Amino acid sequence: MIKIGIISDTHSYWDDKYIKYFSDCNEIWHAGDIGDIVIIDKLKKITKVRAVYGNIDNHIVRREYKEDNIFKIEGVNVWITHIGGNPYVYNKRVRNKLTYNVPDIFICGHSHICKVQHDKRLNMLYMNPGAAGKYGIHKVRTLLRFVIDSGKIKNLEVVELN
Repeated sequence: MIKIGIISDTHSYWDDKYIKYFSDCNEIWHAGDIGDIVIIDKLKKITKVRAVYGNIDNHIVRREYKEDNIFKIEGVNVWITHIGGNPYVYNKRVRNKLTYNVPDIFICGHSHICKVQHDKRLNMLYMNPGAAGKYGIHKVRTLLRFVIDSGKIKNLEVVELN
């Protein structure tokens, strides 16, 4: 069993609440638009971090992280990217790849809208944690937490930071 925290679109904004909500997580996954590598450095002080770069991230972040992070953990195939689109209306770049490499969980950010939905057509779980930073269109800052236990996603929580 492993507990995961997901965050996105921090846009260089740090909030000590990240420590509170991620302190019991085994890993933190950042879905891009980190803003400043210092955010990742601070998250790494909490626990292990996996991340991707987003469209606003500079050369320093892009040197450390890729556009896609595809891996398997606890028997679950995961794909993290920043610009992924929405269920059934995926970004063209990822849509083509999804047709032949469907993960169990597809995680993206960019929209600043928190959304978790089962894509029945591809039989995968779509997760967008919304935005945890202060810059953008969102009114409520959010992140996600959940557990992977024996290949199953359990105890999903949407955390509102405001």
